[in-house]
Amino acid sequence: MVGIGDMSGDVFGNGMQRSRAIRLVAAFDHRDIFLDPNPPPEAFDERQRLFELPRSSWADYDRQLISEGGGVFSRSAKSIELSDQVRKVLGIEDVTALPPTELISRILQAPVDLVWNGGIGTYVKASGELNVDVGDRSNDALRVDGAQLRCRVFAEGGNLGVTQRGRIEFASAGGRINTDAIDNSAGVDCSDHEVNLKILLADAIAKQLIDVPERATFLASLAVEVCDHVLENNSSQNETLTLAEAIAGGMVDVHQRLLHWLEERASLDRQLEALPTDGELARRREAGKGLTRPELAVLLAYVKNSLTEDLVASSLVDEVAFEPLLDAYFPRDVVERFGALINAHALRRELTATLVSNVLVNLGGISMVHRLTEETSASVPDIARAHAAALRIFDLEARFEQVRALDGIVEPAVQTALKLEIKRLGERATRWLLRHEPLPIDVDEVVETYEAPVAALFEMVEQANRERWARIAHQLDVAVDQTGMPSGLQADLDELDRAFGFLELSEVGRQTGADLRVVASVAAELEAAFELVWLRKHIADLPRDDHWLTLARGTLRDDVYREHAELTAAVVRWMAGHDGSLDAAGAVEAWSQSHSGSVTRFQAVLEEIRSAGRLDLAGMSVAVRSLSSMARMQSKFDDL
Repeated sequence: MVGIGDMSGDVFGNGMQRSRAIRLVAAFDHRDIFLDPNPPPEAFDERQRLFELPRSSWADYDRQLISEGGGVFSRSAKSIELSDQVRKVLGIEDVTALPPTELISRILQAPVDLVWNGGIGTYVKASGELNVDVGDRSNDALRVDGAQLRCRVFAEGGNLGVTQRGRIEFASAGGRINTDAIDNSAGVDCSDHEVNLKILLADAIAKQLIDVPERATFLASLAVEVCDHVLENNSSQNETLTLAEAIAGGMVDVHQRLLHWLEERASLDRQLEALPTDGELARRREAGKGLTRPELAVLLAYVKNSLTEDLVASSLVDEVAFEPLLDAYFPRDVVERFGALINAHALRRELTATLVSNVLVNLGGISMVHRLTEETSASVPDIARAHAAALRIFDLEARFEQVRALDGIVEPAVQTALKLEIKRLGERATRWLLRHEPLPIDVDEVVETYEAPVAALFEMVEQANRERWARIAHQLDVAVDQTGMPSGLQADLDELDRAFGFLELSEVGRQTGADLRVVASVAAELEAAFELVWLRKHIADLPRDDHWLTLARGTLRDDVYREHAELTAAVVRWMAGHDGSLDAAGAVEAWSQSHSGSVTRFQAVLEEIRSAGRLDLAGMSVAVRSLSSMARMQSKFDDL
């Protein structure tokens, strides 16, 4: 890596102590240029020594520990000779000496893993920007363009290290970069925690629950837990951007509608925020490209702020179901000693609204709330209630943690695929609850209704039906395994895909009075008999080129789950009306034979669609309509 700053700087110095694996090959501050083309293991300890040395500079670095060809050079020098080792590590082939200013430009363009900006100044702009547009005259001579960067990642520990257009240019070329607001969000969040703790402890002092001297000691004892909480929140926010970036190419229409929504309700100025016009979005759509990560970071901020405003003005922030968010925000010792004061916190409403907004965006995605308002006309608070219930019913936060625990064990792309499936399940369950439960949703009551049946269905899937469903999904398994997906994780993906149907199956159990094991077994046999995994998969693969195609695709997908539940209910009722000697497999086979006409018609439709080789919206619509006719005609017939 290369860096901007020195070890005496808080941001740069702390960053350089995060790992012994860091190989700092070059750095500069306002005084010196540090070059170490092949850092020895002792470099970490030397950096630490400088960090602890008051007012240190690169000139204080022990020259005996600098690798061959390196050194420390003053920025006041007329020219700096470049060793072969330095030229190689910085990717400099055309010259053997450079003035300090140009050498710094070359350092910024080095082919390294990371550029760490821990200093003050704007060092990168876009090709179309002039230096005068940047507003940092002191660095005009060394500034480079985003397209010239050769690093894999540019991290902005300091503010405004890169212009927003420079970030977008770098990201468009394949570079990895957030915004300075994202990279610095942990510091801001830490300050927020400090303020909120001091407000609460001021109340505790007023009530004589703690005195002033003990307050200082108590605050200091909370540092580690607060930092852990802050870093977890920062990581979750980055995770949200990674998931959004992974699917951005297919979300151009969605993001365009979101931009219009934010312009209307959140005073978003696209030109000011360097966000694309509708014309530019159309060009990206044609090229198969979506918003870049820095652009998504801006949307994330606007969406969170907008949602927080809606939530703080609602009654949601006063509801018991959301109190656990407040308890989780404060350190455990605070909750144990002063828990009674949390609900009286002066900023309780604002804090609760912010926490709920974080959950909605971090676990639901940047555009989820907007899309659900379009599809269901539900309010932001109603969506927040439904989403909170969905998270608890399916234990989705624990599932996210299970996938995060795979860091370094599986490829990041595999984790992204799993996280996207978890997020989709949460969104689809939220939509289902908004359409099936009276609003405003009573979160605790809805969770009580569905949590136990859904958990039982998950257990049945894992224990009894996974082998069968793995065979059903064999075609999907082969396609995904070629990308390196472990077979066990593929089974998890399949399980999450069908888990959305557990809400419908819970209703089947309640309406028919049948044991859930019977319901689950019948559902599994029907899925196998009528190739419903194949149908769902190809509906999911339909294009989402515009808003209406996306809505049609989503409706078809949900219809498959609903008709699957209708068929399940029909067979369960049919079993109850017979001698009960058949197991689920036998019952489905016997039921299919007794209703062979409609079953044959549905199977013929699937075969015709397959043989035609056109898996489009029209064909899938016909297939789902045929499934619906079979399920509903037979349900009516059976009731007679």
